[in-house]
Amino acid sequence: METAGRGEKSAHILVVDDEAEIRGLIEEYLVDEGYVVTTAADGEAMRTALAQTAVDVVLLDLILPGEDGLELARSLRERSDAGIIILSGRGDTVDRIIGLEMGADDYLPKPFAIRELHARVRSVLRRVRARTEPRPAPAAARVRFAGWSLDLASRALRSPAGEEVRLTAGEFELLSVFVDNPNTVLSRDRLLYLTRGREAGPLDRAIDVLIGRLRRKLRDDDRAPHLIKGVRGIGYIFTPTVERPGDKPVTPVPDSR
Repeated sequence: METAGRGEKSAHILVVDDEAEIRGLIEEYLVDEGYVVTTAADGEAMRTALAQTAVDVVLLDLILPGEDGLELARSLRERSDAGIIILSGRGDTVDRIIGLEMGADDYLPKPFAIRELHARVRSVLRRVRARTEPRPAPAAARVRFAGWSLDLASRALRSPAGEEVRLTAGEFELLSVFVDNPNTVLSRDRLLYLTRGREAGPLDRAIDVLIGRLRRKLRDDDRAPHLIKGVRGIGYIFTPTVERPGDKPVTPVPDSR
């Protein structure tokens, strides 16, 4: 595993590919563009790199020795809000769809033009920064719903039993949108806009994956959810009563089904 680059404020790119020639080509080009670049030949080296330093974007090959790139993408997305661009010689539509469903931000089939890769990196970086940059805390810094407590200033979520549950930046933004819009049907496009801004692109269809992750954190059964319910053909609705200090609680609309 090697790291190279210049500039304290440069974005950090992690290249995970078992082909040394490809790693070297990408590293040389991105370093010349001013990025900090770390390379890894397999999943173990990727995890070591991620444990040692913060990374902004991961360029992840699908076919790696000993481990499946799609599973690595899923594991990475559950633990980090870093951008993920899948690189693969397998150009199958199924692989592309599964990669995006696993939480990847983009998918680029091999062989690719290095300038196109750079353009994809820049686009994903804008999305990452839009969804992770700090926002001013609202006046009501803490809300409660269904026994859960969410501190909007510290981003701390506590379960009804008082246990702290860690949220990634993307999960926190999504939950914040829901508690601000209870009992309102929100389309997938609207949720993407509210959580990621105008940088949500046509390939950025991972909102369902993010919903699934948030449901698991809230112990909301995907098969029979009672907090975040799907509305067929439209999007999602957050159904609990939301309580804010000094405000009257927003009462949920009765379920007519």
